[in-house]
Amino acid sequence: MKEEIAIKAKNISKTFHISEDSHNTVKHRLFNLFNPPRRKEVKAVKMLSIDIKKGECIGLLGRNGSGKSTLVKVLAGVYPTDSGYVNINGTTMLMNLGVGMSQELTARENIYVSGSVLGLKIKEIDALFEEIVSFAELEEFIDTKVKFFSSGMMARLGFSIAVNAGADIMFLDEIFAVGDMKFQEKAIKVFESSWIEGRTVILVSHSMDTIRQYCSRAAYMDHGELKFFGDTEKAIEMYTADNH
Repeated sequence: MKEEIAIKAKNISKTFHISEDSHNTVKHRLFNLFNPPRRKEVKAVKMLSIDIKKGECIGLLGRNGSGKSTLVKVLAGVYPTDSGYVNINGTTMLMNLGVGMSQELTARENIYVSGSVLGLKIKEIDALFEEIVSFAELEEFIDTKVKFFSSGMMARLGFSIAVNAGADIMFLDEIFAVGDMKFQEKAIKVFESSWIEGRTVILVSHSMDTIRQYCSRAAYMDHGELKFFGDTEKAIEMYTADNH
């Protein structure tokens, strides 16, 4: 039986153009009207192809600045690609400290918006609402705009929506690195429950224990390039060697 592909990315790349001009004052700009600021190119993801099977839990490793978070955002559709294409088979949810949350909306409103994006009807979100709020431990802040939330609160809300609303494909960017120990334990319990079965998970983490425990395969990135994708231990070995 042919295995179903959840994510297929072919020859994708992403470059950012960043201003090198640090003197960003009105006076400086007035005196340099005819000297536009120099811009440098940062090739965050370089010509990369990857296939992820349905139901796999994939680890994504690399040092800070290696392009992991950019790749996740491209795969999740947050950033458009400069080249190539990404095919997604299923509903997706990205958890990266509140990416996809509207800062001007309250937690309550964001639950409904995110649930709708995941394809749920209002009645279905109504039925899940208390569970989402309770799991995220945000009862007191449910009508607070999320722009006032700490990164930990934002992560708890995002994780809770995804867990309870049921995205097919989940991108978890350092989800175990935020929030308190109690919530991290909760998140780990989710991974150890049957909830994860059948779902596709891309897990970005600096915790080798987490990657080792949950990931069937792992990808190792360096300077925007996918250096390796396959055996989890081999990817960890490459990452560890790069950090010494």
